[in-house]
Amino acid sequence: MKFVTKQMHAYLDYPVAIALTVLPFVLGLGSSNSLALTLSVVTGIAAFFLTLLTDHQLGAYRIIPYKGHLVVDALVGAMFVTAPFLFSFQGLDAYYYWVNGTAVLTVVSLHKPEASG
Repeated sequence: MKFVTKQMHAYLDYPVAIALTVLPFVLGLGSSNSLALTLSVVTGIAAFFLTLLTDHQLGAYRIIPYKGHLVVDALVGAMFVTAPFLFSFQGLDAYYYWVNGTAVLTVVSLHKPEASG
């Protein structure tokens, strides 16, 4: 049951990028490893630019194919799920990455393929 359309995804991208940039400060991430804060902020900024450059309704420059955007999202989701293990994130730092990584992977996996032609 795949129902996340390209348009739905486009409207999620900017708020998610902003949340990844702001929430680490609001939540006080970084208590187990300062990289927990930095990784999210850098990813949020990169996600904002990825969205600006993606070929979808809200892309400003439409250079990156939408399928390429989905590949990057999947890689980010996988990185977020594994980051707590790789960088010894504990407590809220770990949960933040597991929840966000799982959410990103879920959205990507529920992507509805576009009709060809």
